[in-house]
Amino acid sequence: MYYIGFDIGGTKCVSILAKSNGEKIEFLDRAEFATGGTWQEVVDQLCTGSLKQLKAVGLTTKDIAACGISCGGPLDSKAGIIYSPPNLPGWDEVPITEYVSQKLKIPSKLNNDADACAVAEWKYGAGCGTQNMIFLTFGTGLGAGLILNGKLYSGTNNMAGEVGHIRLEKKGPIGYNKAGSFEGFCSGGGIAQIGRAKANELLKAGKTVSFCPDGNPNNITAKAIAAAADAGDAAALGLLYGVGARFGRGLAVLIDILNPEVIVAGSIFVRAGKHLGKAMYAELKKEALPRSLPVCRIVPARLGDKIGDYGAIVMAMQ
Repeated sequence: MYYIGFDIGGTKCVSILAKSNGEKIEFLDRAEFATGGTWQEVVDQLCTGSLKQLKAVGLTTKDIAACGISCGGPLDSKAGIIYSPPNLPGWDEVPITEYVSQKLKIPSKLNNDADACAVAEWKYGAGCGTQNMIFLTFGTGLGAGLILNGKLYSGTNNMAGEVGHIRLEKKGPIGYNKAGSFEGFCSGGGIAQIGRAKANELLKAGKTVSFCPDGNPNNITAKAIAAAADAGDAAALGLLYGVGARFGRGLAVLIDILNPEVIVAGSIFVRAGKHLGKAMYAELKKEALPRSLPVCRIVPARLGDKIGDYGAIVMAMQ
């Protein structure tokens, strides 16, 4: 059967065309663009792009079983409504499944991106064979998808897994509209905030900052900091060590409460986990329960950069 997937993020959006027999997913085409404009403009671009993808391979919407939509929460998957995600300003009470279904004339399904990616990693990636798994997005923002006792757990009103809102410190970078939050310390946006503060400190002292090559701290990104750390930059390495410690502190909370077999972390952890691990494990040994920590593995997402594509298509298949 053929499926369309929309992966909607604060930085980019992707339209995916795939087919599956239920056991294996074959990706046929992928189109990506930067997120920008009103929600209607973004969704229209996704729909238009998917129609072009279908035409390119000789298909029509009549050949498509469903469209799966993966997006950051908060949202209501049953009603198909997106409720003001912090990384999508202006996306307030968006009736996205109704809108897409009318545009494409096919059934559409919505789910939290962390939930979608959790199911994808559970079925096709690093969580295969487990009964209790946590997936952490660790990208533009930080959210969790929970597989508990062999089932996706979404909570009473789809709000389970919003771990980015947990406060780790009284003060700190802002994430999920809260200073010192788990997302504030452990997300692309949060790492960039930490990097800008560090760069301002170093620049005022007359020092060169390798992850701020143009001299403007406002242009610093988490990607630039990771690249500087890869090159051995001491400031970048120290910064990521601190992120790793906060990441370990947040993981300890999740391990103590949910007692998972594995925590799968995506995006930034996949690319920069080598710079986070030492501090992360040191903090875990201090904070997590000694009977719960040894039975839990912390691993990078196996689906890599394709995890969002898998997540959107898996949601269409549900």
